[in-house]
Amino acid sequence: MNYSAAKYKMIKQSIKSNILEGLITPHQKIQSESQLMSKYKVSRHTVRLAIGELVNEGWLYREQGAGTFCADRGVAQLTGDNFMDKNIAIVTTFISEYIFPSIIRGAESYLSEWGYNVSIFNTNNQYSQEKKILSQILSSNYAGVIIEPTHSATANPNLGYYLSLEKEKVPYVMINAAYKELEPISFSLDDVKGGFLQTKHLIELGHRDIVCIYKTDDSQGRDRLKGYIKAHREYNILLNPKNIITYQTENEDHKPTHDLKELLKGKINSPTAVVCYNDQLVMKLLDFLRGEGLKIPEDLSFVGYDDSVLAELSEVKLTSVIHPKSELGRDAAKAIIQMIQRNSLIELGENRTKLYEPELRIRHSTAPLNKDLAI
Repeated sequence: MNYSAAKYKMIKQSIKSNILEGLITPHQKIQSESQLMSKYKVSRHTVRLAIGELVNEGWLYREQGAGTFCADRGVAQLTGDNFMDKNIAIVTTFISEYIFPSIIRGAESYLSEWGYNVSIFNTNNQYSQEKKILSQILSSNYAGVIIEPTHSATANPNLGYYLSLEKEKVPYVMINAAYKELEPISFSLDDVKGGFLQTKHLIELGHRDIVCIYKTDDSQGRDRLKGYIKAHREYNILLNPKNIITYQTENEDHKPTHDLKELLKGKINSPTAVVCYNDQLVMKLLDFLRGEGLKIPEDLSFVGYDDSVLAELSEVKLTSVIHPKSELGRDAAKAIIQMIQRNSLIELGENRTKLYEPELRIRHSTAPLNKDLAI
């Protein structure tokens, strides 16, 4: 790609992003060619090329003698020939592994029954990637979106894109978590109860020094931590703050292992059990434990989360909280179809959030610490 082509594409994308983020509103006049030339340090030809394509694609329109204006894409899509394109976007944080294929299969099987095609995207739990995907969805003709939020525990810089979906009447539902500011229809496990069940199980086996390792840039991890704390309070067990290990997506490859290793060095009040953010984390920690000569559950009891295929495939079958997976995906797909049929973003009932009741599947990774302490 030559320099000029790269520049015109950059100008085009910049204007589209401003429209999608609501910085340029329908029928608002955009900057003049001269202003854009000065802003981007390009020729008039480059500016005209970018504007011309945006006009042809329905993002802008020209009025003779008045200038160039932002088009009302909501009206354009409602009257366009392809308004009812039967395409649904499914956006997850990760796609190639773990529980997401099961969620996607659950949604895809139902959507195919209604004649919808599915496009799969993943954000890698990065805001920048989520922004690109939402921009692509808004630029295309998708009838609806099923999305797992990125960094759901923190303020999201892409909220404008979701508001643009609403403005253009593209229904969306969220899975596993939700951006609370938007109050979307969402489907997720009751993670507070899930974290509570993980911890309660170990307490009832006699464990008192229980470590939790949760990812806290997603709301799931924060809710599971809340459940962990709640279980200690309910059983009137003093909680050692050192037993709380938190991490984020950016440091998940090293921080949990490092922090657990440091805890296990202590000779006094050394932990006897661990509850983890998910089964995937348990698998990562198993390599470290082997190197330390520690065995599960003889030296440390472990409780995972999600009851994924890893729980069965691991060398020690994992006790784990059951995630509804396929059922959740199918329910999200049903909601999207109903919203499309109603041509409305109105909720499907009084409660916009469906919380699935967690259950614990007990296998071989947990054992009583002391029969006298067991409840």
